[in-house]
Amino acid sequence: MTSPLSLSPEAAIRTELFGAERQPIVIVDHALADPAMVVQIAAQHEFRRIGPHYPGVRAAVSERVAMALVQPVTAMLESTFGLARSPRFLECYLSLLTLSSAELTPIQRFPHFDGVEDSRLAVLLYLDASEATGTGFYRQRATGFESVDAGRFDAYRTSLESEVAVHGLPDAGYVGGDSALFERVYRIAGCFNRMVIYRGNVLHCADIPQGFTGSDQAGTGRLTLNLFLH
Repeated sequence: MTSPLSLSPEAAIRTELFGAERQPIVIVDHALADPAMVVQIAAQHEFRRIGPHYPGVRAAVSERVAMALVQPVTAMLESTFGLARSPRFLECYLSLLTLSSAELTPIQRFPHFDGVEDSRLAVLLYLDASEATGTGFYRQRATGFESVDAGRFDAYRTSLESEVAVHGLPDAGYVGGDSALFERVYRIAGCFNRMVIYRGNVLHCADIPQGFTGSDQAGTGRLTLNLFLH
């Protein structure tokens, strides 16, 4: 049976570079042939809190279903991201952002990275018809880091702790642009049925407008599919 997440033959694929580090990002518009069906399927899933950091609820997606989204472009991903072999499945979720700005923990008010490996990739598929959000990518002002690998981790953490001691924690709210500690270097708009692929160790965060109201309903909330490869 064909996966509902199979990459559409009509998908439009392009690659851009962003920031001083010239990090690659793959952008795929019209990614799914029938995104509305995927939203309907998502509405039948049971979402729950998974892990302490994602500000919402998630439902796991199997490797068999999820990998259909990227299998046609694995050779391109190897070339674009300089991988030694084809990327493999790590985990995948349907995700709904539900927390309000006031409910965010301190760590959720900063840009983050998914891991320190250059070979770890994040695949993000936007399934929110409102198209009100997106994803921002950041540079730590004190170090100039736009990505954090194993060699940079200690310097990044030390600098962040020092800067927080001086400037304090950010006010409660989603990261939406420049701050005293971070500068936004790139933004991708969350167009419905757009997929983006980037290294998981780049500093990034959901770009959420002020006044955002979360929802745990797949048909009306900020629904994304988050696939992680390594």
